[in-house]
Amino acid sequence: MARAFTAAPLLLLLGLLAPGVATANVGDSCSTSADCGAGQWCFDCEPKLSGSHCVRSAATNTFQLINNSLPFNKYAYLTTHNSYAIVGEPSHTGIPRITFDNQEDTVTDQLNNGVRALMLDTYDFQGDVWLCHSSGGKCNDFTAFEPALDTFKEIEAFLSANPSEIVTIILEDYVNAPNGLTNVFNASGLLKYWFPVSKMPQNGQDWPLVSDMVSSNQRLLVFTSISSKQSTEGIAYQWNFMVENNYGDDGMDAGKCSNRAESAPLNDKTKSLVLMNYFPSVPVKFTACLQHSQSLIDMVNTCYGAAGNRWANFIAVDYYKRSDGEGVFQATDLLNGRLLCGCQDVRACSPGSGVVCSA
Repeated sequence: MARAFTAAPLLLLLGLLAPGVATANVGDSCSTSADCGAGQWCFDCEPKLSGSHCVRSAATNTFQLINNSLPFNKYAYLTTHNSYAIVGEPSHTGIPRITFDNQEDTVTDQLNNGVRALMLDTYDFQGDVWLCHSSGGKCNDFTAFEPALDTFKEIEAFLSANPSEIVTIILEDYVNAPNGLTNVFNASGLLKYWFPVSKMPQNGQDWPLVSDMVSSNQRLLVFTSISSKQSTEGIAYQWNFMVENNYGDDGMDAGKCSNRAESAPLNDKTKSLVLMNYFPSVPVKFTACLQHSQSLIDMVNTCYGAAGNRWANFIAVDYYKRSDGEGVFQATDLLNGRLLCGCQDVRACSPGSGVVCSA
């Protein structure tokens, strides 16, 4: 199913590619990213590739390419695991950080490259809400990344600049301060985009149309892992609306796709959203590009069967741009293709794209 693809013809069709921009194909040799086409970067996936090659770095904008007239749960969204845990993020506590990182781009760059769902870990820390990669429900000086407000402001800026886009935040939530999260969402300006729990479907029904969510400017979905906050702060309890497979190494076991402990079984169709994790227990940049290959596509298909013949709506990964070709972007295109027109690539759903539909 994997094949070389250049985004240039499609971007020209959408009016997004300026004359004179490089139009290399995915897989072409390169020295710098300037040698590659739009939506690509120059990357060396050792030991799979010999030298640097152009690989995809941006997702297909399905709303622009096809339409946004279907329910929210009829699309798939590229998701970054621990979106805030960024390589090289400076210490904000004055103490050197001793914890894992999971991404290489800023949250702003992730969103600009087509990521539409962010996994964030929120903690009480220093009298505020911080994003931490910690354990035991406690944030420390050496596990803290930054105040949540900083990241929330990045999300607000993106939503403000992109009035047709929707962002989902999935919180691993350790905030116990009363209204702690609500206060930060309010301070960031994100509440004006809030999609209310009252409009979220029960018993597996379809979600509202994306076009209606956009027209009403309710373009931010937030889920928490703390059940009480659905009633106290109006933040949706994740497991009331979503099923999710195992995370870490268990979620990458070939041929197996089972629910994580907190989730209902994957084939529970009273939850209309499906989240698929695909990242190891210990993040390793060097191996990420190898994981974002055929094994990822295979797991997409495995989880489809495990979820009662439902394609995942969210696909969560580490180091999302690392691949040996099209990587997680191809997997997301596969999901949207299956959801929207039954093809293996969403680009085949668009007449004139030049991509042939393969069922």
